[in-house]
Amino acid sequence: MQSIPETSFDVIIVGAGAAGLIAAITAARRGKKVLLLEKLSKIASKLKATGGGRCNLTNTLGNEDFMARFGREGRFMTPALHIFDHKALITFFAEIGVESHAPDGYRVFPISHSSMSIITALEEEIIRLNITLITSARVEKLEYEENNIVGVSTALQTYYSPNVIISTGGLGYPQLGAEGDGFTIASDAGHTITELYPAMMPLRTQETWGANCRADTIPKVEIRINLSKAKHIHAHGDLIFTQNGIRGPVVLDIAREITPLIEKYGSVPLLINMTKGLNEEQLRHHIKKEIDKKPEQSILTHMMTLLPETLCRALCTLANADPDKGFNKLDGSIRDRLIKLLAWTPLTVIGHDGFNMAMITRGGISLKEIRPETMESKICKGLYFCGEVMNLDGPCGGYNLQWSFSSGYLAGHLNTTP
Repeated sequence: MQSIPETSFDVIIVGAGAAGLIAAITAARRGKKVLLLEKLSKIASKLKATGGGRCNLTNTLGNEDFMARFGREGRFMTPALHIFDHKALITFFAEIGVESHAPDGYRVFPISHSSMSIITALEEEIIRLNITLITSARVEKLEYEENNIVGVSTALQTYYSPNVIISTGGLGYPQLGAEGDGFTIASDAGHTITELYPAMMPLRTQETWGANCRADTIPKVEIRINLSKAKHIHAHGDLIFTQNGIRGPVVLDIAREITPLIEKYGSVPLLINMTKGLNEEQLRHHIKKEIDKKPEQSILTHMMTLLPETLCRALCTLANADPDKGFNKLDGSIRDRLIKLLAWTPLTVIGHDGFNMAMITRGGISLKEIRPETMESKICKGLYFCGEVMNLDGPCGGYNLQWSFSSGYLAGHLNTTP
């Protein structure tokens, strides 16, 4: 049994993930008496799994470029990033004993490349600051009088405080505790919850030929959505074919745009460039150079200077091209079709595995009802939000974790806007 010394605190934080942990530490460092409630038996379960356990903390982009990657809502982050950007985050962890680096000059990891070094350091700081941590404590409702927070209730106890920070995350990875508790709590307090969609996840395709191309990771791929109102949406990164679809960083990035479209249209057509950005004219020139060097070789051999063999054979099949023939011996219409497929390969997304495989949630508490300068609710005084529970999500590459830390740091200041 966990002993409960008392029930009154300066601030109560609901959820001990990345955002909640840094909010608790920030508030305690400012002299506040802090209670941190976590419904699971351990803290930071999702943080432990971040980046495959390597924990991509943040990235080295400047604040303007960083916010742009979140789309039109990104400007909401301005105050939080102003006081706690990637440089401040790196310094914060260095101060509690975790050095980090950016081996590719962009993504920042702890030098250990282990999320456990991050979690251990945060746990030790919680102990050092005498923060009261109670695990296996699910908050069931907010307690408030008129429009003022007075505390929270679990199944066993009511805890009192004029300040409550909700940092419960979204719906992604329910096996790690994500059940949307924060959405229910916020909704009960009068907040609007936008449509919720799974994001940052593998996708299933109508086409089955990709199942034969699973052995290789295709680098520097561009994916575009081939819908009239979404042609501007695209993503870049590595692509991996699966038994029934596609995954990899480029898919994780664009999935957040695709899942709402699947619900609307049922399927989403994509165009995929797997030839490092070469267009049709450049591809013809490339193959001509290969033919000039080795005129006796097959089109398959020439294509393999661009792509793995399994993928080359799949594209030849789609174009009805004999892979063992020379390029110039193919019918003209077949040559044209093959070049078009090399430049932009069509795929059709027809589904996904829902929140069970989603790393993050698209949607959440409406940003219109939250003050970006403080993270405080505009509806209920003393109620704050941070992290994924809000309607703000970004691509993979440290964006969402940095936002969790930045918003948690700002919320932990407990500043109130009149």
